[in-house]
Amino acid sequence: MYKGKSMVSVINYFRKFEGDVCTFTRPEKFTFPFYYSPDELSVQAAKELQTYLLERDEWNKEFWSENGGKMFGVLVVENENNEIGYLSAFSGRLFGQNILSFFVPPIYDILDENCFYHKGEEALNQLTKQIIELENSEELTNLTAYYQTESAHSEQEISNFKLQLKASKKRRDELRSSSFFDEEQLIKESQRERYQLKELSNQWKKKLFDLKVQLDEYQEQISALKNHRKILSAQLQEQLFRQYNLLNSKKESKDVVEIFQSTTNGIPPSGAGDCAAPKLLQFAFQNNYKPISMAEFWWGASPKSEIRVHQNYYPACKSKCEPILNFMLQGLEVDDNPLLSSENDSEILDVVYEDEFLLVINKPANFLSVPGKTSLKSIYDLVKSKYPSAEGPLVVHRLDMATSGLLLIAKTMSVYHDLQSQFINRSIQKRYIALLDGIIENDEGIIDLPLRVDLEDRPRQLVCYEHGKSAKTKFKVIERKDNKTLIYFYPITGRTHQLRVHAAHHLGLNTPIVGDELYGKHSTRLHLHAESLEFVHPILKNRIRLKAEVSFE
Repeated sequence: MYKGKSMVSVINYFRKFEGDVCTFTRPEKFTFPFYYSPDELSVQAAKELQTYLLERDEWNKEFWSENGGKMFGVLVVENENNEIGYLSAFSGRLFGQNILSFFVPPIYDILDENCFYHKGEEALNQLTKQIIELENSEELTNLTAYYQTESAHSEQEISNFKLQLKASKKRRDELRSSSFFDEEQLIKESQRERYQLKELSNQWKKKLFDLKVQLDEYQEQISALKNHRKILSAQLQEQLFRQYNLLNSKKESKDVVEIFQSTTNGIPPSGAGDCAAPKLLQFAFQNNYKPISMAEFWWGASPKSEIRVHQNYYPACKSKCEPILNFMLQGLEVDDNPLLSSENDSEILDVVYEDEFLLVINKPANFLSVPGKTSLKSIYDLVKSKYPSAEGPLVVHRLDMATSGLLLIAKTMSVYHDLQSQFINRSIQKRYIALLDGIIENDEGIIDLPLRVDLEDRPRQLVCYEHGKSAKTKFKVIERKDNKTLIYFYPITGRTHQLRVHAAHHLGLNTPIVGDELYGKHSTRLHLHAESLEFVHPILKNRIRLKAEVSFE
């Protein structure tokens, strides 16, 4: 049982369905959490949780405030009495709390007033206070201002003296053009002035050097404090992650630090272990509940930079949850990853155009352009297999795995570089066709929203005006039908997920592409297709225009 909780409280976390679920089909395998359509039981559990949330009037004001909503999760389980019910959880904290009735407790209660973490935070806060006091101290401020003033003064004084030397040299040159001058005296005068310039420069160098030494002493103190704070922070964070001892269905245990050691970064991201899915599975394993299925949904307003739609279901995040869930799900029979299914293992290239220099492929949906971290085949693999002697990177540009359409392949390095230059110069014309999940009013326009990667949930992208890269898309509506909009996209730039974010974000079209499981709703496929491509042939120099039509029905 969960330590510190009585049997009564444990039973309260397990909720029997209020609705009739007798006719619902029980999944044979547990949900693959990173790409799924929720089953009937999970949908019913989510509906009952959402009803509970709706009844909390004081909460819903917060959910729709500027702070945005919250990700919730439900886990359908079977208890030791063979009764079917569900558990509920939220990701992170809810209104500054992490223990609330109805929801399973956190894996580790960081908000406990006796938690070691608070003492560690106090020490870090004291260091931060010292750093701020030093950085804003009157002595450092005055010294910095004085150094800047004297630096400017030195440059001005030396510059003025050089102007005097220039005038003196001009006067001497004029004397030399006359018949009355003493060359020896003029040479001595020139030597004396150069010596004076050298002395003046040395005096300023020494003065500025002494001031810089004083400034460096302050900066060294500040740097030492910052470095000490960084070390303490890392130690405190590791100590915290060591408290998150996670279970899998085989009752094996690993802490978060151990789990992330085998990842690329090797260090757990902030908040790892606090998402809804790990909380739910941990509580189930601790109390001998058998997990049946799960789902996570967003409730409330979307954050400004992200794209979250009220009541939409979402896959578990990658950076925080993928390593954790890969461990916690060991011992359970889990649905296959649909992206790894045999239908995506094609050996056939759909060639739209080919000559001795290049070819254009019509890439199927859910097929990689280039090799990834998985064992999935990619267009690159198929091309390399078909043309083993071809030089260079081959794949000139990329399409998202979920996106279908025209992909340009070079057979030689020189052709690759020429086509790359055309992409960089934006002389290649591309047109995508997409089906949007709703009606947009404007017939055409340009979307300009800068993008950057979501560091906590790659490969999701965020709209970010501070750190994002420029991203622009032209669009034109083709047809509006059955509460859907068929549309052309003309990407002016080529950022990751650009069209998907520009379609879904509330500052863009506010209407996600059908089948976009990251920014909209899951469907049979992402309804986005690179339909046409125009470029100048690197060797033949003629304009190539290609088109590959698609049916989204």
